[in-house]
Amino acid sequence: MVDLSATTDAQMAQIRSRYPRQATLRDGQSVELRLMGDGDREAVLAFARDLPNDDLLFLQTNITDPTVVDGWLQDIRSGSTTTILAFKDDQIIGDGSVHHHRAQWTRHIGEIRLLIGAGGRGQGLGRILAEEIHSLAGILGLRMLTAQMTFDQQAAISIFRRLGFQREAVLTDYVMDAEGNCRDLLVATRRL
Repeated sequence: MVDLSATTDAQMAQIRSRYPRQATLRDGQSVELRLMGDGDREAVLAFARDLPNDDLLFLQTNITDPTVVDGWLQDIRSGSTTTILAFKDDQIIGDGSVHHHRAQWTRHIGEIRLLIGAGGRGQGLGRILAEEIHSLAGILGLRMLTAQMTFDQQAAISIFRRLGFQREAVLTDYVMDAEGNCRDLLVATRRL
């Protein structure tokens, strides 16, 4: 039986060997993709604080809070999260993460999360980061990716649909945004 509950040194070495790397946006501009690490704390906070309030409403955690970003970095150090940052002109314009489930019965599943700033929207950055996360999930030995979003997040729904994610469930009034409004949650999956 393959142990899918922990990231091995060999898997991390394979992931690290992929980055940094360049990717080209639709407008021809180049972005640098690299793994998030402790040295990116302040850049991540600056990116989060520059996001429109509407974007922050739909995040599972408040990444404008330094203690939340510190927890995120701890998850990266422990191997339960792998995050790719997209930089343009030394500023983060997007990130993509895969969060590995540690429970025995869901250890084969990873959750993909994407966040695209103004500098990467409409330029294919969401697709680029999603494809990177898909590749990392394969290296990690995951067998399924899940994505969660509200129906207000039409760009995300479109990206995941084009990447082959299938709707699995709609949970009515399942999430509450930062303003206290309940919204339906769409859960989509893609088998690897």
